[in-house]
Amino acid sequence: MLPSPSTRPSLPAAAAEEDSPYQQYVYAYPHQKAYRLLDDGPLLSDLWAGERLDALSFYAHIPFCEMRCGFCNLFTRTGAPEEVTQAFLDTLERQARVTREALDAQGRPLRFTLAAFGGGTPTYLTADELVRLCDISEDVMGVDLRAVSWSVETSPATATADRLAVLAERGATRLSIGVQSFLDEEARAAVRPQKREEAEAALARLRDARFPVLNIDLIYGIDGQTERTFRVSLDAALAWEPEEIYLYPLYVRPLTGLSTRHAATPDAWDDQRLRLYRFGRDHLLSAGYEQTSMRVFRRIGTAAAAEDTDGSSISEYNQQAGMVGLGVGARSFTTDLHYTTDYAVAVPEVRRIIDDYIATPSDRFRRAQWAFRMDGDERRRMYVLQHLLESSGLDTARYERRFGSRFEDDFAPQLDVLLGRRWLRDGGGVLRLTPEGMARADGIGPMFFSATVRENMSAYRDR
Repeated sequence: MLPSPSTRPSLPAAAAEEDSPYQQYVYAYPHQKAYRLLDDGPLLSDLWAGERLDALSFYAHIPFCEMRCGFCNLFTRTGAPEEVTQAFLDTLERQARVTREALDAQGRPLRFTLAAFGGGTPTYLTADELVRLCDISEDVMGVDLRAVSWSVETSPATATADRLAVLAERGATRLSIGVQSFLDEEARAAVRPQKREEAEAALARLRDARFPVLNIDLIYGIDGQTERTFRVSLDAALAWEPEEIYLYPLYVRPLTGLSTRHAATPDAWDDQRLRLYRFGRDHLLSAGYEQTSMRVFRRIGTAAAAEDTDGSSISEYNQQAGMVGLGVGARSFTTDLHYTTDYAVAVPEVRRIIDDYIATPSDRFRRAQWAFRMDGDERRRMYVLQHLLESSGLDTARYERRFGSRFEDDFAPQLDVLLGRRWLRDGGGVLRLTPEGMARADGIGPMFFSATVRENMSAYRDR
């Protein structure tokens, strides 16, 4: 039984004063803006010495796209010529060999259970370049792509038959396509020059390729978007019977194409996004989908992705550490350190960082560069964010077994706010967000950020 909210202290003002439900998408904790450059980073062989090697995840970041959408603040470059993509793959292979040496130095067999190609748009690479990326993943890193759950991101313009054939032959289990809107005028409003017929043609090719899981990304909160227009996109997506549909709220971040163009006032925009979210959620639930997080809707009867299926020790470790990332912009997670490369949004900075990555000597890849140190408190926070924001919720007994302390003691102020606002409920020792809490997950997640992460992110200079 949880104590009464009135018996606990309130959340500190700095963490509670932001009432907007749209603060930050917490897809990984901490955010890359909290990382800092290490003067003399630790050797990867030392970092991985105490880690499990039988439950690894693999991620390759491909920082290229055919266009940059107005809302995009991802690490990506548009229009990269073949000499750049080829040089990038040369460097990624060098980084892979050094990383594999560090893992092999532990003297234990490797086993990858998950894989993903993201970006950017991995299918910006040609079919031959995708073959090479798969070869690096398998032959150098040791990832059995045909034996793991393997997700790849694509776009309407790059989901060509030859590229999809490579991914299907190599065993990709999930293709995610960013459509965002099936209405041409909404796509233009989001600074995404895309025609509906292009998206429909790409979806036809994806279905013909017979990937086990098709995901369609849609965005809500575009200028002028209403429930009526949002339903057009929802129904167009449903017509393809995708196994998953992701609904993303529109964010406008510094240095993006929409940062000087979006006209909505904050309160009106929050109201619009909440209204459209609720409409989209209810529409998908009535169409036979179940909600697994604020963004994710999965068709009932579809096998869940491996990372969502169980509470086994392998699954738990895989969520907390064991991530091996390759490519500029990719992150790697060990128990005590998260590390990556430099990060930026502005076009000149992105190009500079990619050029620097290509020019990096192989020996430099032997050490962690940009990083964030994870202590016990940060690991607790990451665990909470990974579970509380999902529909499966946070099992308080499992939390106590893992960390040796009670969730309600470690996060009493946050619990007070969430219970007091009826955004959280306790169901037999499992804490789950209420429907209204799930709607506000992007505001709830940052409540669990540490002071160090908040300070680092505030001090980060957008570039």
